[in-house]
Amino acid sequence: MTQHQRLLIIDFGSQVTQLIARRLRELKVYCEIHPYQKVTDAFLADFAPQAIIFSGGPDSVTREGSPRPPKSAYTLGVPILGICYGQQVMMQDLGGLIEAGQSHTAEFGRAFVTPTDTRLPLLEGWFAEGREQVWMSHGDHVSRIAPGFEVYGTSPGAPFAITADVSRNFYAVQFHPEVHHTPRGAKLYENFVRLAGFTGDWTMASYKDDAIAKIRAQVGDKQVICGLSGGVDSSVAAVLIHEAIGDQLTCVFVDHGLMRLNEADEVVSMFRDHYNIPLIHAEEADLFIGALEGVSDPEVKRKTIGKLFIDVFQREANKIEGAEFLAQGTLYPDVIESVSFSGGPSVTIKSHHNVGGLPEKMGLKLVEPLRELFKDEVRALGRELGLPESFIGRHPFPGPGLAIRCPGEITREKLEILRKADAVYIDQIRKHGLYDEIWQAFVAILPVRTVGVMGDGRTYDYACALRAVTSVDGMTADYYPFSHDFLGETATRIINEVKGINRVTYDITSKPPGTIEWE
Repeated sequence: MTQHQRLLIIDFGSQVTQLIARRLRELKVYCEIHPYQKVTDAFLADFAPQAIIFSGGPDSVTREGSPRPPKSAYTLGVPILGICYGQQVMMQDLGGLIEAGQSHTAEFGRAFVTPTDTRLPLLEGWFAEGREQVWMSHGDHVSRIAPGFEVYGTSPGAPFAITADVSRNFYAVQFHPEVHHTPRGAKLYENFVRLAGFTGDWTMASYKDDAIAKIRAQVGDKQVICGLSGGVDSSVAAVLIHEAIGDQLTCVFVDHGLMRLNEADEVVSMFRDHYNIPLIHAEEADLFIGALEGVSDPEVKRKTIGKLFIDVFQREANKIEGAEFLAQGTLYPDVIESVSFSGGPSVTIKSHHNVGGLPEKMGLKLVEPLRELFKDEVRALGRELGLPESFIGRHPFPGPGLAIRCPGEITREKLEILRKADAVYIDQIRKHGLYDEIWQAFVAILPVRTVGVMGDGRTYDYACALRAVTSVDGMTADYYPFSHDFLGETATRIINEVKGINRVTYDITSKPPGTIEWE
């Protein structure tokens, strides 16, 4: 297997540490995020990074017992970049001085950095217009830089906004180059990895080959079960594993009757017919919808679906002789978020529907070939594996399916109306060439009926809400600014083509304060 060049990101608890990894992956640099508590001398020796980045964080280096990297990080002889808290911890560790926050030195939000010396290779492509916009978020500030460091940029609240010790390849900035609000931040990361000698050897073609070799080594001649939802993650995982071990893989598709129009048939056709992957299609719409009828509480819906999913999956999986592994489409953000910076539990906004608990319950070992990837990298891997673009580029679809796009009580009638309305809406978006500009789009059927007039008759039918958002990672989102012509045309089509809806609205709530889904 290929040994990629590796960069280590030591996480001190910043809310945007994942963005650092995203920027580096875009540059084809393999990196991993690890919380500072885990990064010991032994860990560093084993990981053998070619460069290190210290993330930002909420703590104060002036506090006794505040987070620190191991001292050996500074003696490895590899380039280091400190960001915000990472700059302050580097200065403190190497002989500088940090002062606690004061009103005249704190900076939060947009700021401008002015260069004092533009000859630093880290800053190539910066300061063409005399100053650079950056995003600051600091209360404490560096009041004396460490010996060996020079100042290359200042801001009103940070006299040492950019510092470097070129002889040791140590660089430190007070701002956050990873965020969108530092427009040329990506260029700074590009310069840093070039200085560190990275050649950009992290590609999906090489990842695919490595992943196949790892799966074969892990599984041997044993059987693997994969819970197939029809979404991009589980589908890419299934095709990758099948390429590695062939008929040792069996997929179980639990069809809960809450999919979009014709979606279950498309999933079965693609995997059973096109890829010739052994597939068990558990058609359980009556079971799920029967259990959900009359249920209106969103958490009860999710937990009912999750429990039934596990029951059905386990029943079907037990029919497969000799299965020792369970495959899941776990992604890197799931791995990062499952172990928080502080070691404490994360807040549950809503329960997620997956195969949680199954490995222990069934005595199975996990195969998670996507656990090092972000969502956009999963799509790139899907392309390497030859999955159709129409499938890879699909908008995200929640595990509980249409159940959470049907606020209030669920009925078969409402689900059928919702399927048809959603199909018309997505057809409109595709027809107008907007699908790829939108992160996620769907219809929610509302738990109210409204009076309308069609022809000369009175109607009393359901209202629906259209939802379409733009996003980078689903963590935050804004509504898509459709034209009034588009909305009018779409509303007319839905009302004319879908019996049971006589009123159409458009949801213009951002996330936060709303969520993308209605429940």
